Amino acid sequence: MTASETRPLTAAAPSRARKFPSGFMWGTATAAYQVEGAACVDGRTPSIWDTFAHTPGKVFEGHTGDVAVDHYRRYREDVRLMSELGLDSYRFSVSWSRVQPTGRGPAAQKGLDFYRRLVDELLTAGIEPALTLYHWDLPQELEDAGGWPERATAERFAEYAALLAGALGDRVERWTTLNEPWCSAFLGYGSGVHAPGRTDPVAALRAAHHLNLGHGLAVQALRAALPSGGRLAVSLNLHEVRPLTASDADREAARRIDAVGNRIWLGPMLEGGYPEDLFADTARLTDWSFVQDGDEAAIGQRLDWLGVNYYTPTVVSEVAAGEAKPQEDGHGDSAYSPWPGADDVAFHRAPGERTAMGWPVDPSGLYDLLTRVSARYPDLPLVVSENGAAYEDVVGPDGSVEDPERIAYVHAHLKAVHRAIADGADVRGYFLWSLLDNFEWAYGYAKRFGAVHVDYETLERTPKASARWYAGVARTGELPSAGREKPARRPREIR
Repeated sequence: MTASETRPLTAAAPSRARKFPSGFMWGTATAAYQVEGAACVDGRTPSIWDTFAHTPGKVFEGHTGDVAVDHYRRYREDVRLMSELGLDSYRFSVSWSRVQPTGRGPAAQKGLDFYRRLVDELLTAGIEPALTLYHWDLPQELEDAGGWPERATAERFAEYAALLAGALGDRVERWTTLNEPWCSAFLGYGSGVHAPGRTDPVAALRAAHHLNLGHGLAVQALRAALPSGGRLAVSLNLHEVRPLTASDADREAARRIDAVGNRIWLGPMLEGGYPEDLFADTARLTDWSFVQDGDEAAIGQRLDWLGVNYYTPTVVSEVAAGEAKPQEDGHGDSAYSPWPGADDVAFHRAPGERTAMGWPVDPSGLYDLLTRVSARYPDLPLVVSENGAAYEDVVGPDGSVEDPERIAYVHAHLKAVHRAIADGADVRGYFLWSLLDNFEWAYGYAKRFGAVHVDYETLERTPKASARWYAGVARTGELPSAGREKPARRPREIR
């Protein structure tokens, strides 16, 4: 008998709790390549992450997502876990090459059938499906044709969106086009630490534009195909950019990173066009002639909500001539920068507590980000579509996993969300990253973000203490005011 079978998934009723608004959505999230496995099953073909993971030296110890945590076969068990956690919604992504193996043309019905079964299982459990069209796993055949730096990929993406809307639009209301296009463009085509592993700053900027364009075309396709028009969004890993000092030089460095980290997406998606300072910052790399007439209008489609992903703030300074440049941006080791046009900017990690990823724990960044974005776009509801932390989880002798650090992390960040709401930010929900321990991209299986522990040998699922704690918050809509703000020393138990 496992710990998940012997321990309840509910927490004691909190006292003097912070109450979230009625209807606030509590969820958790995953991504297809990180959890599904079944890489060659039912007609699925390789994505860029299959190719990248199978390339020696690209992923920690040669790990791949071939099996991952076998969500493809074990989804019913995973939905049962979500139901026991009392979640309102499950945010998952679709594997493009599972439902459209060549990235174009007709659908693979067996692939679509998996997502039909998953959606039906969720609905039966009373859990709203929140579908993400793209979480970084471009079909390899489209990458072979040029990938996101090519305009045709944006057009294929819109066709893929229409295909999924036709198959699932009668049961799925909440759709997200892209997850973290910054990572797709700048880690995939700039620094090369993510698939497809290219290191070309011009290709990265071209990819950014065509991801934007793909988003806009997909929104148009979804609006046309969905019976109700859907509730449509994009999820952005917006950077809470902070200058290291109050100097003019460091403030200028922050402006440059804000341009290529945030406004490169927010400008065309929500404000009618790219910011002029972005063009000026990157002028030595490209003249942006790949932006055609009408593109910015196509990108700027009406959205029903905006997903905000947050883990840690970004602290920057200007690099003086001849000064050594630290690379502490937390986006992997590479000789190539993921920040086109920002060669004179240095990145710093703040002192203090860090997660297993080495990321500083700073919930004030989430508060600042939510209030700033909500003030700038007051008519656009926000959802925290990813937030969570990796820690060095240890399985106890009884099979349980006590993770007080993760409880403290999530408590502090939910407290920041609650404070942002109280101060006027229109935040409608929170998705914990992640439901399950899984394949953490270039880190392979070395980093664990899950609320549910996965034994990678047996694939047995065991809810951690943080899962039981989050279940209590989700069921009551209340955040305990006496939540542990500092990590406790093991083996002290969370009750």
